[in-house]
Amino acid sequence: MKKRVFLQATAALAVLAAALPASAEDWKPTRPINLIVPWAAGGSTDQVTRITAAELEKILGQTIVIVNQPGASGAIGTRNALTADKDGYTWTAGAAQDLGAYQTLGSLNASIKDWHLFLNVANVSVLGVNPQRPWKTGKELIDAMKAKPGQISVATAGVTSAGHAAMDRIVSATGVKYKEVSYDGGNPAVLAAVAGETDLTSQLAVEQADMIRGKRLRPLGVVGEKPLELEGYGTIPSLSKDIPNLQAPLNYFGIFIPKGVPDNVIQTLEKIWAEKMPADAALKKYATSRGAVYDPLYGEAAQKAVFPAVQLNAWNIFNSGKAKVPPDTIGIPKP
Repeated sequence: MKKRVFLQATAALAVLAAALPASAEDWKPTRPINLIVPWAAGGSTDQVTRITAAELEKILGQTIVIVNQPGASGAIGTRNALTADKDGYTWTAGAAQDLGAYQTLGSLNASIKDWHLFLNVANVSVLGVNPQRPWKTGKELIDAMKAKPGQISVATAGVTSAGHAAMDRIVSATGVKYKEVSYDGGNPAVLAAVAGETDLTSQLAVEQADMIRGKRLRPLGVVGEKPLELEGYGTIPSLSKDIPNLQAPLNYFGIFIPKGVPDNVIQTLEKIWAEKMPADAALKKYATSRGAVYDPLYGEAAQKAVFPAVQLNAWNIFNSGKAKVPPDTIGIPKP
């Protein structure tokens, strides 16, 4: 009798174990993972994604292939990741505020909630001016834009990019008009300002850092509430003094995996983000040297952290007449 009870209990435990999701340790990728960077090589997304991928390769024991697929302000590569087989072997990367804007733009029918977010750094935009231009402060540039509406050119990486979002926030706070020149990524936009093709760029500090240190761009200010300490340069002031009404939440970057992949893929990465990423030396060094904030987040904490920038970006795009879908109809209320 005791033997029969033991066998029944053993069988019940076996059934229960089979019903439970596989543990995080169970996912061992057996072939290379494709990680789509929907921007050109050398930009902010490409930089931090390559470092993150190299760190993940050490842990997962598998190659992660970076595939640059620029186009449509990041929407093309992101769509390819969304529509790929849901087997856990195709990821994408970028800025969460871009990911949350594609649905409003009508370029991708997926919201920020349709993705698992694995964040690595938060970035800030900087107004970096070609040294041959006369402006020395943010106030001088804003005054010039008001005096010459639509004439001062700004290089960005397109309508959903950090550079465009930064200018949208400046426009919203000041009413200035400018001439936008779009490129296929933050790095080409920065190089355009360096070469004098445009007057300035509003792309991220991580993309401008080397040019600022080399005095090939002059930083006028951070599009944010706090000044930025850039290693090898010094302090870049905040534009909040010159633009009191400026709203600029942190712009989080990371790796994004569409929902619907096997649970153990996500469990594995969540464990890595919880146990390994907070102390990752390579990513910390990148953040310190490039003027970024190292803040690895995942799950609901990541969704909560990115939403202020997603919300503000979506509504700035809508208010500027570029959106096809009102944000409040897809779960993004007015900020």
